[in-house]
Amino acid sequence: MPHYSGPLLTRPVVEAWDAAHARGEDAWRGSLDLGRSDDEVRLHGATWSWRGGSFPHPGKLKDRTIYWWDGEAFAPVSRFADSLIKLVPTPWGAPTFEIDGIKMLPTARESPLDDARRKVALVQPRGKVVLDTCGGLGYFAACCLDEGAARVDSFEKNDDVLWLRTLNPWSPDPDAPGHGGRLRLSHADVSVAITGIADASVDALLHDPPRFGIAGELYSQMFYGQLARVLRRGGRLFHYTGSPNKLTSGRDVPREVAARLDKAGFRAERALDGVYATRR
Repeated sequence: MPHYSGPLLTRPVVEAWDAAHARGEDAWRGSLDLGRSDDEVRLHGATWSWRGGSFPHPGKLKDRTIYWWDGEAFAPVSRFADSLIKLVPTPWGAPTFEIDGIKMLPTARESPLDDARRKVALVQPRGKVVLDTCGGLGYFAACCLDEGAARVDSFEKNDDVLWLRTLNPWSPDPDAPGHGGRLRLSHADVSVAITGIADASVDALLHDPPRFGIAGELYSQMFYGQLARVLRRGGRLFHYTGSPNKLTSGRDVPREVAARLDKAGFRAERALDGVYATRR
């Protein structure tokens, strides 16, 4: 799907230019792409113009919501089918996303992109073929590309998440000329698609699955066996687990993951908010 190039609005942005207009100013400078760049917005009262286009004032906007121009009006970047999924602004520019109100990426202390960068550094992607099992907004893939990965094969089965990616200026576009075709994004369930990946054809692995209660198959011994099969000996893996509360869940998910990875042929240890492992 082509990436959106129109304005993205949040409540603080519109309040800032409304304040400028109230002071008698006819222009405001800021970002309409979630901090990727700064541009001038010309203020005309009921309308405003940006990058050669003219738009109506969006009216009152909700907090924690990003709006896009759908061709007729400014609409929230959200969808509801089996669940409510939405792009959510952060203080860091790069947004997170939520499914039924559950935040999918950590943002309390740093940008979700910086969080991804620390995890990607563990697998040292430069010059490597990287398997990104659950692509999400593509931040793992973006960091791998920035670090000089030879190729990133990324899978995402949720079509609503793929739609969010087309509206998020921080998500890497597989068709962008600057990426040189190094990102291959597939709309597929990696638990099925992995059977078609050749043995020892991957140099590094990034596994960021939904929580265990939603996607237990991505924590299974069978799936970890497939990860071991496709990863070359000595290859590195980072597996996000989060830090579930053992007192309420009764489970130590990182310990369980490390044990299963060891059984599958990895040497595993806890690292950051997950498990780091190398293929034996």
